[in-house]
Amino acid sequence: MNPENANATNIQRKPIKRLLVANRGEIACRIFRTAGSLGITTIAVYSEADANALHTKLADECHPIGPAEVQASYLNIEAIVSAAIATGADAVHPGYGFLSENAAFAQALADAGITFVGPSANAIEAMGDKRQAKRVAENAGLPTLPGIHTNNATDDELIQAATAIGFPVMVKAAHGGGGRGMRLAHDIEGLKGALTSARAEAQNAFGRGELLLEKALTRPRHIEVQIFADKHGNCVYMGDRDCSVQRRHQKVVEEAPAANLPDGLRARMGEASIALAKSCQYLGAGTVEFLVEGQDFYFLEMNTRLQVEHPVTEAVFQEDLVAWQLAIAEGLPLPKQQAQLIPSGHAIEVRLYAEDPAQQFFPQTGKILHWQPCNAQAGMRTDHMLYDGAQIGNWYDPMLAKIIAQGFSRRDAINKLRAQIRGTLALGINHNLGFLTRILEHDAFQAAPPGTDFLECHNLTQPRATTLVHAHIAAALVQFLEAQPTAAALSTAYGNLSTLSIPNTRQWQLGNNTQDVLLDARTYCEGLITLTMEGTNYPITHIDHSPPALTFKCNGERISCFVVRTATHYYLQLGGEHFTLQEVSSHASSTHAQSSGDIKAPMAGQVLEVLITSGEQVNAGDTLLIIEAMKMEMPLKATSPGRYTITVQKGEQVSAGQTLAEPLEPHVESPSPGDKNSEHTQEHTHAHAR
Repeated sequence: MNPENANATNIQRKPIKRLLVANRGEIACRIFRTAGSLGITTIAVYSEADANALHTKLADECHPIGPAEVQASYLNIEAIVSAAIATGADAVHPGYGFLSENAAFAQALADAGITFVGPSANAIEAMGDKRQAKRVAENAGLPTLPGIHTNNATDDELIQAATAIGFPVMVKAAHGGGGRGMRLAHDIEGLKGALTSARAEAQNAFGRGELLLEKALTRPRHIEVQIFADKHGNCVYMGDRDCSVQRRHQKVVEEAPAANLPDGLRARMGEASIALAKSCQYLGAGTVEFLVEGQDFYFLEMNTRLQVEHPVTEAVFQEDLVAWQLAIAEGLPLPKQQAQLIPSGHAIEVRLYAEDPAQQFFPQTGKILHWQPCNAQAGMRTDHMLYDGAQIGNWYDPMLAKIIAQGFSRRDAINKLRAQIRGTLALGINHNLGFLTRILEHDAFQAAPPGTDFLECHNLTQPRATTLVHAHIAAALVQFLEAQPTAAALSTAYGNLSTLSIPNTRQWQLGNNTQDVLLDARTYCEGLITLTMEGTNYPITHIDHSPPALTFKCNGERISCFVVRTATHYYLQLGGEHFTLQEVSSHASSTHAQSSGDIKAPMAGQVLEVLITSGEQVNAGDTLLIIEAMKMEMPLKATSPGRYTITVQKGEQVSAGQTLAEPLEPHVESPSPGDKNSEHTQEHTHAHAR
């Protein structure tokens, strides 16, 4: 007990002995790590899709809760409460996402006599509805953006409010979070479309389509404050985080503390956050989010749970936030008071996603063939759900890991994180490590913390041209080296190797681009290979291949990379970039199938909407139907004008490559390989539900 807490003796401690985590992925693994270190028995729940997931391997006990669909498993309150009762759990930690901000779930556990590691159902309800949260924040004295937050506002009321406020405006789902149901509108026509799409997405994601609207700032920073409150009336703020680097309202890079804030602003936001927490009798960990412009800050929302980015706060304060949560849930007072919370250094976190930035961030599925996190130095940390052979499906959020680095300064943390990403190997599916590397290495990012428009101002989705060349060379080298006999065998068979001719031409495809690579191995046994691409010769020397590692010199430059292969694909990682290459010849049949003009599912998912009837006349670019996979909505569009037959229904589960619509007349032009997926997904909306 902390002697400074006079009321501590009035609260009886209820120790947690058996903890069930109502979540999956890296956050479940992370919570198990802390709970296990405290001697608490850990219990995992899992859907049928997660039977072999890492979190089930790390827990002391496991309990199935239903099929892969989230509504029948991780969002099934009855199934999870039943699992807690059946396993004898005396506490449940919700992690983040899923049921973490569901008041009904918190109440159901309370009714069952099980401790919920989080705030009360009343506090969740007060902050979970963004409209009510705005009113609570205003009553607590927090500044808010002008807008309309009334219940069940109609589209006409929202349009009238936008006209009065002035554009641009932001449309938001009244319930839920993670960027779902958010749309920016610059004029009335844009607002009408934004209201329709935001309402539909909110209804699908949260089961409630209510919207609110508020004035949009043009170049704000997104700053959030970590707070903790206990049962003894104590409340503190544990610093702040800058989460301004975002893509479609989804956080990409998070830092602690927020750098270059004006004098006094940090303390004012911290004090405002405590005032808000006390106004709703808050308990446990929470995050109050603000938009900051100049000296002014505006309340955005409160997340009544642990945040994805909590490790950066842990790094600069050297505190375990999950341990704090468990202590508070047991009835203990806060481990430290405000004056004792002093940050040290700077920490940055990035999120590893199963997505392809070069192809409009299209989600990826498949098997992890080689996983190796890099935690080589002090201050490096990786929270993840991966192992060799892990299957990445389409049912859940595509976040695979969080990579965190702490340094004595912001520049030191950036440099350490860059090195950590380069040393992290995730081979087998496409991911965003290269994209994250390009952000960290950008001059504008390094110069100062950017605003929320950073990724709109800087297109960093494509790999560097020189790195792309080296990737093609590496794939060709691996194919050649694994197919050829040893130098000694060649010498025995052919004698004078200087005259041996082994030309080998291959055509490689990376995304939508194909590349002819001519490999001339006539002098291979003398230590030289020449590759030719687009008329340019690349002499290769000093080759060392110890799978998965490959090193070589190209024009005198030493290249180090890692390569694994399957029967048809080569997965490469070099210079912080990741590539998946395949031989075009192996995809001749699929190329032929695409030429028919059929609209196919780019990956397994569920049909959310069918927007036309069979036989209806459409124009090129019209959206025919929308599917959802890995919490991403993907509109599939007509590739040319004409009439289509729809072959699926709303709500139907579809597999990758399944035909969803067929043209009634043949197309005049056939799309090139990969064009269709690129076009179909150019307007998809990420929704990582964070």
